[in-house]
Order: sequence, then C-alpha cells, then structure tokens
Amino acid sequence: MTRTVFCKKYKEELEGLISAPFPGEKGEEILNNVSKRAWEDWLEHQKMLINEGQMNLADRESRKWLNEQMELFLSGEDYAKPSGFKPVE
Repeated sequence: MTRTVFCKKYKEELEGLISAPFPGEKGEEILNNVSKRAWEDWLEHQKMLINEGQMNLADRESRKWLNEQMELFLSGEDYAKPSGFKPVE
C-alpha cells in the first residue's frame, strides 16, 4: 500500500516519500509533509540552480542559500529561478 501525505507544496493528498531524504528533524518534517512528486520536482529545480548559478557547494553561504530556496520551494512560496526559466505546463 502506498503511503500518502498532505503535501504542503501542492495542497493535496499525494504519494509520500518512502524514507526521510536526510537525517534529523528536517528530514522527518519533509517525510511527513512533502509528497514524492514535490521532492522530485525540488531535486530537478535544485540541479538547475546549482548548474546555472555555478554554485560551489563547499561554500557554507551557498549551501545556506540553497537550503532557504528548498524551504521556499517546498512551501509553495516564491523561490529563485534561473534566468530565462519557464516552468513546464
């Protein structure tokens, strides 16, 4: 049986993740409040942000900024987009 969650990004009951994406309280929050679809969408968006912005993930400020963008994205708030970004419809 598929595990479902009420997704805070898409505001509907959707298939949930099988396990927390990373350890700790934040991972548990994502597991319980973010759908598999929203998490997969975030991973794709994160990849674009890192590549287009040529981010150095060894830099603490870059990781902090990316974490903030994850929060905004998964909460359905306004988040950073690469220049020229057009979402798929």
